[in-house]
Amino acid sequence: MLLKRCGYNVIHPEGFTVDRPVGSGDFVFVFFRSRMELRIQSQVMFAEPNTFIIFNKNSPYFYRDAEQPLVHDWFHFDMEAANAFFDKLNLPLDTLIKAYDPFYISRKVNEIHWENLQNGTFRNEIIDYTIRSLFMKLSDIRNHVEPHNQISKYYDSFLNLRNEVFSSPSVWYTVEFLADKMNMSRSYFQHMYKQIFGISVINDIILNRLGHASYLLKNTSYTISHISGICGYENDVHFMRQFKKFVGLTPSEFRGRSDVGH
Repeated sequence: MLLKRCGYNVIHPEGFTVDRPVGSGDFVFVFFRSRMELRIQSQVMFAEPNTFIIFNKNSPYFYRDAEQPLVHDWFHFDMEAANAFFDKLNLPLDTLIKAYDPFYISRKVNEIHWENLQNGTFRNEIIDYTIRSLFMKLSDIRNHVEPHNQISKYYDSFLNLRNEVFSSPSVWYTVEFLADKMNMSRSYFQHMYKQIFGISVINDIILNRLGHASYLLKNTSYTISHISGICGYENDVHFMRQFKKFVGLTPSEFRGRSDVGH
């Protein structure tokens, strides 16, 4: 994988037009964050926000703002056996695809953008792995969501709910409260959550809390009791038992190993 150039959160306040009648000579990934008018192979369409496309090397294409400002993420790249790679992932080229997790895409393009500015020994390898992991994740999400009508119907709202929960590890969310927010029965909410994310809602919340606790144990000098409270536990003993059950170490043992690693 060879990254040619990359743009993250590129904004054109007055609009912008890209017109390549013979293609760009490399592969191009574009994530549309504002509405665009798009022409591919002489077919005109509108790209809504949170859609993406992977242009083939020699495919003619054109897009411009359908609203202002124009906002998009993009990168140009070359890779060997690209067509076989995208065929395997079931990600068609020159095809507009809905982004079911737009925040993930932007985070990955941001990672690619910043890594491209570095001069580290493994810079090219890191970029290669990051781009490949982006495409594989997009394939996983698309091929998991689109064949299942119920998952597709609820995916965006469940994703927003999960992001809300993950951003507040100190808040203890009950299944009843989350089900009410989704206007679902407890049992149906739990069923759909497991279908969409592959994990029960309770275990997902616990692992998020413990992931945050692990970060704090590694990177702060907070007491274990303080970390327990930050992560929403009212009882230190409960926190320590749950940490041991899921991580395999007590919080003190985990912190000790992290210190040795430094």
